Amino acid sequence: MQRGQFSSRLAFILAASGSAVGLGNIWGFPTNAAENGGGAFLLMYLILAFALAYPALMAELIIGRHSRANMASALQSMAPAPASARLGRVTGWIGVITASLILCFYSIIAGWMIAHMLATVARILALDGLAEWLVTTSLARNLLFAAVFVGFTLWVISAGVEQGIEKWSRRLMPSLLALLLALIVYVLMQDGAMEGLRLFLVPDFKQLANPELVVNAMGQAFFSMSLGVGTMLIYGSYLRADENLPVAGALVTLADTGVAVLAGMLVLPALFVAQQLGVEIYAESGGLIAGPDLIFRVLPSLFAGMGATGPWVALAFFILMSIAALTSSISMLEVPVSWAVETRGLSRLRASWGVGIIIACASAIVAANFDQLFELVVTASTVWAQPLLSLMLCIFCGWLISRNKLLGELKKGCPEVETGIFWRLWPAYVKVFCPLLIFLILAQSFIER
Repeated sequence: MQRGQFSSRLAFILAASGSAVGLGNIWGFPTNAAENGGGAFLLMYLILAFALAYPALMAELIIGRHSRANMASALQSMAPAPASARLGRVTGWIGVITASLILCFYSIIAGWMIAHMLATVARILALDGLAEWLVTTSLARNLLFAAVFVGFTLWVISAGVEQGIEKWSRRLMPSLLALLLALIVYVLMQDGAMEGLRLFLVPDFKQLANPELVVNAMGQAFFSMSLGVGTMLIYGSYLRADENLPVAGALVTLADTGVAVLAGMLVLPALFVAQQLGVEIYAESGGLIAGPDLIFRVLPSLFAGMGATGPWVALAFFILMSIAALTSSISMLEVPVSWAVETRGLSRLRASWGVGIIIACASAIVAANFDQLFELVVTASTVWAQPLLSLMLCIFCGWLISRNKLLGELKKGCPEVETGIFWRLWPAYVKVFCPLLIFLILAQSFIER
């Protein structure tokens, strides 16, 4: 069976950046920054994005392109012995399950974004009753829009790599960036915006010693770049053989961190603009409001105080959030779908809809038991599973897979890589430094909890 392939580097960068640039950037990063001191969190995030996330990303890309397979098959095929092959297969299965779990809660949040986007349209059309239903939390609303979101994702994935993932990444990513920049310009022109911008960009260096800040920054880096669950491994398997992997990985990392910074430049200044309009932006704990309250309470109050332009700004913002959610969910759904296609012999259409229905049902269970399951699924998949899976991928690249095999794969797109700084640093880095640092931060996280 012929596998899909990205037609160009730009296509891969847009698709991989779309995977990385999701709600983890537009929502998660600013709210994490708000909870962890603004500039200090930004600085630690940037450090860990390049010190940990980039080397881990390269491990996924190299394994993916060399194996041309889904995560479970890739790790199994590249293992040097039967025991490590079994370990690779189990690690791959856990990656497939983790990606599916992330989609279970992600589709609920994305459904909220779509509901609020439609509520804004309803208000513009003076359909106030409909608008009120759309913004009021209810099981019916959550189930409906989570299903709608999963349906959108299935529609893209079922079309394949070139006509689905690549085609829609080329459309969605430029639209996302244009909306984000336009909103930043508008918000920064409002009273109070500069105070929020200073909080975001000027670090308090004393806070860098806070272990909780470091743990949160690491989790944010892994989650926002879609690492550990096989999304980048799968996208790497669709790369052309002559692609320069270190450059492609660096461009994806830059795109992800760049959008995270832009999201912070939008959301945190918007908080202080809202304060100028009389909106309460501090929680009872004394810190800035973060999480769902930030997106669904503070910012709508800000939009409502903007007069005639408010509904249009709100519409642009929730379109932005919906696009960001879709670009990430596309890559996450590709993980279990590619596994089903390649190991179960299903057509892409049957695999997409079969996996999608299972995820939609699991998402409905989470929505129906929101208070008991939502936070548990988020923590299990993003705080623990993603870093642990990245740790395993680093161990595979650093300890189990032949250095000559890795070097040969890199040379396909960069013949001079052996004499460059990347090859001088990366093998030892991914072998020793990355696993050690991930382990220490996870241990600290366990102690803190």
